[in-house]
Amino acid sequence: MTTFLQFHVLTAYPPSNPNRDDAGQPKQAHVGGAPRLRLSSQSVKRALRESSYFMSDLAGHRGTRTKRLHEKLREALIADGIEGDTATKAAGAVAEIFGKLEDAPKDHPDDRVASTLAFISPDEWKLAEDLAAAHARGDDLPKEKDLKKMVLRHADGAVDIAMFGRMLAANADFNRDAAVQVSHAITTHAAMVQDDWFTAVDDLNKREDTGAGHLGDNPFGSGVFYLYACVNVDLLTENLAGDRELAARGVDSLVRALATATPRGKQNSFAHHPRAIYLRAETGSQQPRDLSGAFFTPVKANNLETGSVRALEEMAQKIDRAYGACCDACAVMDVHEGSGSLDEVAGFARKAVQDG
Repeated sequence: MTTFLQFHVLTAYPPSNPNRDDAGQPKQAHVGGAPRLRLSSQSVKRALRESSYFMSDLAGHRGTRTKRLHEKLREALIADGIEGDTATKAAGAVAEIFGKLEDAPKDHPDDRVASTLAFISPDEWKLAEDLAAAHARGDDLPKEKDLKKMVLRHADGAVDIAMFGRMLAANADFNRDAAVQVSHAITTHAAMVQDDWFTAVDDLNKREDTGAGHLGDNPFGSGVFYLYACVNVDLLTENLAGDRELAARGVDSLVRALATATPRGKQNSFAHHPRAIYLRAETGSQQPRDLSGAFFTPVKANNLETGSVRALEEMAQKIDRAYGACCDACAVMDVHEGSGSLDEVAGFARKAVQDG
């Protein structure tokens, strides 16, 4: 039977705008008849991938999402002493493995990017570099089908690709199903976007010139956000070619990042660096279920943090009463209660993967 790890996270954000819409406003959602602030799952997953835990603890096991493989291969070849035109052609022949390259601008004929983002594992990147170098030295490349087989990998060795999946439109055989699902985070209570109208003063203004040098506005919001994530432990291990220890390391980093990582939009303006006030991890083979229903009726504003924790725990108990136990075991960190710790929850999750 499949083993699932589920995480329920509550984080209190100060005035901030970590994830903006196309108009620069904090993203929003209408839930349970009330306006909420929202963090998109895409922004959360990028924050997780860029967290110190993923960057340091999983070094060498992180993929690169880019359109610029051709540029980087070309730079590496030129740095290795290959002449410019030869480097451009060799880099292009190999980079097209990951997707069709767009035509270069006339004023930058060597600047070619792919038409779509590719999520490239470290092994694939190294193989691409080696093939491009060999081709630049005069070696013939295999036919396109064989060339792709030489570079593309099913078991990527990149934990973030194994977790969050990838799609290679031109090479569907090498797609990766995501082992980790991450929800959009929403405030547990009604929340509105506000505007900070500000002025900036010209330091060299004359004494008689009292006007502002610049006027502007900065939208922001604040609230307690609920985030849910679900890990298919068996699929994660399978995506990593059966390397259960690497999967466990990945989950350990994921737990720590869920509690501390945040999208970085407007961070210099608002200095938002929140940490989770509540983290609940659950493991078992039961069908996953999120606890967002706890917040369809907005939490009242008299005590948003403890009220959100109480609503979440009550919803878990209600679902358990109706459906039977929805997990075999759980671990909780509750900052306000002074119970549990991030180390304990991470250890619980890591053991769940190791025990399989």
